[in-house]
Amino acid sequence: MRREYTKWFSPALSRDMELLSFGHAGARVLAFPTSMGRYFQWEDFGVIEALGEQLEQGQLQLFCVDSVDEESWYAKGRPPAERAARHNQYDAYLHDEVLPFTKTQNNNPYLIATGASFGAYHAINFAFRHPDVVDRALGMSGLYDIASFVDGYSDDAVYFNNPCAYIPNEHDPARVAALRHLDIILAIGRDDRACGNNEYLSGLLWSKDIWHALRIWDGWAHDWPWWRQMVQRYIGGHD
Repeated sequence: MRREYTKWFSPALSRDMELLSFGHAGARVLAFPTSMGRYFQWEDFGVIEALGEQLEQGQLQLFCVDSVDEESWYAKGRPPAERAARHNQYDAYLHDEVLPFTKTQNNNPYLIATGASFGAYHAINFAFRHPDVVDRALGMSGLYDIASFVDGYSDDAVYFNNPCAYIPNEHDPARVAALRHLDIILAIGRDDRACGNNEYLSGLLWSKDIWHALRIWDGWAHDWPWWRQMVQRYIGGHD
């Protein structure tokens, strides 16, 4: 399959950013790493190999992005406002730089956002913030309430990056209609400590008549062997 490394200076983040792409055609997939992970993580942990057939046949093209978690939510030495502001810059990088780049490589209009653990938060939050450009969002073993990262602090940047805060207050008909367009899948292990948060977010979505799938797997399911299976089932089409 085609594998390409790309690097450019990001105006939004004011630093170099790297990514790996795999495949040549099909639905575009924006793949996020886990907490403070790197753009090569999906390759290192065998997810690319697990999707090899779909990538080689032109059914999917993956764009594995880098994170700035150490400069944003995980930067405990910085004030919460700065952490949230840095995440907004990351969101601008994804929306204004990465997505246009993916279209230069592949003009397929269908976009999937996915990730595991903290990458699931990134995927779901990005999709919920930009439902006009994302078609499917798969969050695997994610926690979708960012409040614990900011020690009770709140401002607009924190609020609008916390799905468990902004979804219940979303009343704009156009925004709700756009969210209903999304194919949303939340997959998590029953024994995962974030399972309750997934059930809570699911309830918030249902309260807005936003259809989605909550898939609770037996056991813990919070590691790469399970995430490879989830990706194959919910993106790769292997039941």
